[in-house]
Amino acid sequence: MSGYDWVVVTSANGARELLRRAAGPLPRVAAIGRATAAALGRADLVPRVATQEGLLAELPRPAGRVLFAGAEGARRLIVEELDADFVPLYRTRELRPAHPPAGDLCLLASASAARAFGRLGLDLPAVCIGPETGKAARAAGVDVVAEADTHDTEGLVAAVVRVAPSLEPNS
Repeated sequence: MSGYDWVVVTSANGARELLRRAAGPLPRVAAIGRATAAALGRADLVPRVATQEGLLAELPRPAGRVLFAGAEGARRLIVEELDADFVPLYRTRELRPAHPPAGDLCLLASASAARAFGRLGLDLPAVCIGPETGKAARAAGVDVVAEADTHDTEGLVAAVVRVAPSLEPNS
C-alpha cells in the first residue's frame, strides 16, 4: 500500500479481499457504497451516489496516486479517469442452475448477476440496484421494470415496493 494516496474499493467482496491481502497500513480509502465501507471497517470517502461516476465527482483533485482494487472484470472508469493502478482481488464465476428459478420478479444487484440472469432466458421482469446493473441487464435481454434511486439494499427494496402494484394479477 505504500506509495498510494488513495485506494478505491467498489464492493464488499473487494473490501474483504483487500483487508486479507494488504501489506502495511491503508492510505485514504474511497468506498463505493455503505456496505463496502462497512466491510472495510472505515472509509475516508463514501460518495452520495454509489457509482464510479459518483466517486469521481466527489474525490478531491488532484487525487495523487490511486489504486483501484476490485473484481477481475470490473469496469475501469476510475482507472481511465485517474490513471489509477488496478489490482484484481477476486473473480466472479457465473453459475447456471440445473433448474431455472421460478418467481414473479428478479432482483439484480450487480452487472455480472444481470448478465448471468439474462443468459437463463427467463421471461421474468427485474429490478436493478443501479444504472450499470440496469444497462447490463437490458443488454442481456432482461425486462428491467425499475432501478433503485439509491444504489444500496434500501434503494432496491424501495424500487420493488414502487413497482409491486403493477406486477399484481388483474392490474
